[in-house]
Amino acid sequence: MPRSPFPYDGLARRAVWKRAVADVAPADIDPQVAPPFTFDRTSKVASAGSCFAQRIAEALVARKYNYFVTEAGPASMDPAERARRTYGDYSARFGNIYTTVQLMQLFDRAFGRFTPADDIWERHAGGFVDANRPRVEPDGFPTREALLADRAEHLAAVRRMFEEADVFVFTLGLTESWRSTIDGTAYPAVPGRAFGTFDASAYAFDNIAVVENIETLRRFITALREVNPKVDVILTVSPVPLVATATDEHVLTATAYSKAVLRVAAEETARSFERVAYFASLEIVTGTFNEAAYFEADRRTVTPAGVDHVLRSFFRHFVTAPSAAELPPPPLPAAPVRRPSVLGAARPLTVVGAKDPCDQDELGAYIAREFSEKKKA
Repeated sequence: MPRSPFPYDGLARRAVWKRAVADVAPADIDPQVAPPFTFDRTSKVASAGSCFAQRIAEALVARKYNYFVTEAGPASMDPAERARRTYGDYSARFGNIYTTVQLMQLFDRAFGRFTPADDIWERHAGGFVDANRPRVEPDGFPTREALLADRAEHLAAVRRMFEEADVFVFTLGLTESWRSTIDGTAYPAVPGRAFGTFDASAYAFDNIAVVENIETLRRFITALREVNPKVDVILTVSPVPLVATATDEHVLTATAYSKAVLRVAAEETARSFERVAYFASLEIVTGTFNEAAYFEADRRTVTPAGVDHVLRSFFRHFVTAPSAAELPPPPLPAAPVRRPSVLGAARPLTVVGAKDPCDQDELGAYIAREFSEKKKA
């Protein structure tokens, strides 16, 4: 009988677990596919997001790309003091933007569309903090007037960043957030320790669901393109687990939920717009292929090797003409890799039950045969 068509015939190597993961050295695995755009050294690349987002900013600066900073601090300020006061951590001095709602509200505040009712907190050691970026000034602002003057300059810098950037990279960090019960302001930190006073009637916990994350990201990109039609957007999800959860869940399951929600939100948003790409930093660091080797002993901090792996993939795919030093090594080793389990005993990478095989294992066996036959032909 003639061979009938089958949807899994002719799959690319990246689509088959054995050929793309199991038989590849962990350091060589690169799950990123070609994005719909690239940038070069002349492109203005801006970024915002959770703490992990700083690694991309640092890499762009170190490799002498055009990391777009619109709020660099006074020219007369000592570089060490500038760094202490968080100038240059991101494109503007907004601190960590952990949630999609924070990002949308940053845009709205910058363009005069939203003014939070509760946005200045007293610092317990003296002075004041901007509630929307409470740690950018480590010693606090001496007066409310000084804070408001700095905020005006800051929001002008944010407007410029959004209006002029060629590429905007946003790292989604959390779904858990504390918000004002007055107007829904999403804060990067809950008040009550170093600054502000916690009041359960004024601040409510919110675990932003997948639908709201998707809708918020779509609103943000639509608004961004209204002021900057040319901008390309890269969305990625921080691999760093929650340090703690305010839910009733175990922190491990709370982290899994949060990352799953953000991953879906990033994917659905990228599919909804032209020139919006997803970058797989989450998968590189947390993938089973490296058996948690990319986390330090606290099982939360990403190791330098993990960061380097992420950055090699980023530069390989998103840079128009990356240098050899920015590219990852060749993707396929000469022989399959066999790794020990975390319990110390060697184990096969795939176990197929003889009497009751899993459907996915059966499909894997078919693909392996099809690939073998193609090689022989």
